[in-house]
Amino acid sequence: MKKLVVFALLSVMMIAYSGKAQAAGPQKNTVAKDRVEVMYFHGKQRCVTCRAIEKATKEVLDTYFVNEVKSGKIQYRIIDISQPVNEKVADKYEVSWSSLFVNGWKKGKETKNNLTEFAFSYAKSSPAQFKAGLKKKIDELLKQK
Repeated sequence: MKKLVVFALLSVMMIAYSGKAQAAGPQKNTVAKDRVEVMYFHGKQRCVTCRAIEKATKEVLDTYFVNEVKSGKIQYRIIDISQPVNEKVADKYEVSWSSLFVNGWKKGKETKNNLTEFAFSYAKSSPAQFKAGLKKKIDELLKQK
């Protein structure tokens, strides 16, 4: 019941708040075959928590993983699902609202990690806990060989 209430509130907040949508495809750097892919999905309407997820995710990558992003070991994508060009990727991940995925790619096979519930639980209310959890997940995926 609590999750339903939280989901309903988040849905209302997403409709109530609007902001400039960013569309970003794959980074224009080299992408390693084996990599970690961090994908933040959003629509046109974005709540405060949605913006906190994007901001904190970028801070983690900029603080701890600059070299990995530059080398392509980590690929960061911000995907506006309201843009027709992003329909296929939104369908692939079954995304219909703001979501965060941190996926591992090894030998062409993807391991999906949907961190959306975790992100909505902590990005705004406890950003340090969110950042620590995100960093831990990225570290785990980078170590997999």
